[in-house]
Amino acid sequence: MRQIKIWATLACSLCLFLPFLNGLAFAQENRQSVSESPNSPFELRKGDRVVFLGGSLFENDFQYGYLELALTTRWPDRDLTFRNLGWTGDNVYGVARSTITNPPTGYDLLMESLTKAQPTVVFLAYGNTEAEDGETGLPSFKEGLNKLLNKIDSLGARAILLSPIPILTSDSAAHPASRNAMLEVYSAAIAKTAAERGKRFIDIFKPIQEIGKQKAITENGIHLNETGYYYLATILESKLGLPPRTKPVTITMSKNTNSTFTIDEPYLPLPPPETGDQIANAGQVVKIAGLKKGFYTLSADKLTVTTASAKEWESGVEIRQGGSFDQATALRQMILKKNELFFFQYRPLNTTYILGFRSYEQGRHAKGLEEQSFIIKWLEGQIALHRTPKTRVYQLTLLK
Repeated sequence: MRQIKIWATLACSLCLFLPFLNGLAFAQENRQSVSESPNSPFELRKGDRVVFLGGSLFENDFQYGYLELALTTRWPDRDLTFRNLGWTGDNVYGVARSTITNPPTGYDLLMESLTKAQPTVVFLAYGNTEAEDGETGLPSFKEGLNKLLNKIDSLGARAILLSPIPILTSDSAAHPASRNAMLEVYSAAIAKTAAERGKRFIDIFKPIQEIGKQKAITENGIHLNETGYYYLATILESKLGLPPRTKPVTITMSKNTNSTFTIDEPYLPLPPPETGDQIANAGQVVKIAGLKKGFYTLSADKLTVTTASAKEWESGVEIRQGGSFDQATALRQMILKKNELFFFQYRPLNTTYILGFRSYEQGRHAKGLEEQSFIIKWLEGQIALHRTPKTRVYQLTLLK
């Protein structure tokens, strides 16, 4: 509670200067034209409010923040904001959201939360829960999915539909083969619905399945772990047609053994998982030609980045730490704090007593929940200020 008060104090002193307050006006402009070809280049527009809606696939990322980090750093100057409305066990009818009383139903709460979020872009991920109903559940699923898309259309938002992810457990008792076969049936139904309605569809089933053969990307064969969300973010970037985050940089040195140079990075890197899993091609590759034989240390901001031989520098060395990674890591922490505050704002632990049929007991705390919006907005302002990469000055020094 003391920490929340500290954040609140900071928020009240700075919220008047937030650069993104005009985002609501831009978002309204975006609502005027939301149709686009599913094959056209994807981009987030100035003022977009991106909502992640679905089951555990989205809810669990609020612990890691990779999906938002990946997208917000792609367009650092566009006043983007994000809301994660994922709910574990949910389906297209909002069945898992029936936590207060009935009425409102879980579906009512789903519609209410979606409307209140004011989305201009919605990433939709359903099917994993519904696939447990087998083929007999398909008609109901498709009807509910279309109703949900109708709602998103009525809000003037663009919808991007994702396939379910596969079961990766090796436990034969879980019958992964038969469950995956049914998940593919539901994936095909989602793809067909997207095609019929002119929406983007992203198949994450097969890419996750392939990566899962090489790396441990789930906690229990069902839910992605931190490494899994890192790869999910990169899959989304690729499937949306976004360019690589980095391109190799080639620098030719003179005869001097000690030299400085700058690198302008178009995007911040995605920091690798804290679990220490080795991620290939996670950083900027720097090639330096013209060096004498020997070993050279690259430093930036007076800190050592890496050391390699002249031959290795000529071939290319991947930069996996330094100022850009530190900046991206700090940005990710801001995203996690913001998402944590939002999570407990729209889903307080004692919902029944604050917002539900027993609100006559603790309903006074509803005002406190709304006041957390000041902190969330302040954090969004900090995210906007820190998601633009900085020009880095590097120094290369010959080891004696």
